[in-house]
Amino acid sequence: MQRYFIETAIEDARITGEDARHIARVMRMKEGEEIVVVAQNTAYICEITAFDGDDVLVQATERTIPSPELPVNVTVACGLPKGDKLELITQKATELGMFALLPFEAERSIVKWDAKKGAKKQERLQKIAKEAAEQSHRTHIPEIYEPIGFKQLIQLLDKYDAVFIADEEDAKAEKRTRFAEKLKNVYDKKSKSILIIFGPEGGISRKEADTLIQAGAQTMSLGPRILRAETAPLYALSAISYEFE
Repeated sequence: MQRYFIETAIEDARITGEDARHIARVMRMKEGEEIVVVAQNTAYICEITAFDGDDVLVQATERTIPSPELPVNVTVACGLPKGDKLELITQKATELGMFALLPFEAERSIVKWDAKKGAKKQERLQKIAKEAAEQSHRTHIPEIYEPIGFKQLIQLLDKYDAVFIADEEDAKAEKRTRFAEKLKNVYDKKSKSILIIFGPEGGISRKEADTLIQAGAQTMSLGPRILRAETAPLYALSAISYEFE
């Protein structure tokens, strides 16, 4: 069953724009057929009642679908990576339950965010997140934030119940505290929000890691192997899913 997100309450449900064209022209759906409409983080089974110009009107039934969201909101902060890696992270992390994506300009980020093209790129990433949320039957579309500086990232740490950083030095250590053990502590404290921080290619610099730890972040061990910039967030989200779900 096709899934579509709307920004209004379900009582005012109306599918517009690309989604409406998808229903009418791609799926060639008719009045009386059912779709899933997500409104205010709840998935409703709705019946198509009419086609009003370019819009599709729907009526909610009494049936809803249980939410598949993680019981904890996980925001991924990643140093700006090269190429299309940010698109990959956006898509796959959305499938794995990410709540929001916060790119930041790390010391080792080779790529610099182009302010002139930034809005268009951010819009594309948001669209990728929306499509991935629909595909994976989410009831929340992760917000893709505009990249911020490292100092701004530090100022945001207090907004989260727990903050973890992926540090290469932790992976290289002979004695490591397993990420699963630290997640159990988070679970026991009934934390509602987690920020996980990853560096770009080359990882978090020593200076950045020390600053984050002094600000209250904990290191997380993602195993003895060094993971790519686009792999580490997916590994961490999988571990969180395993622990919390």
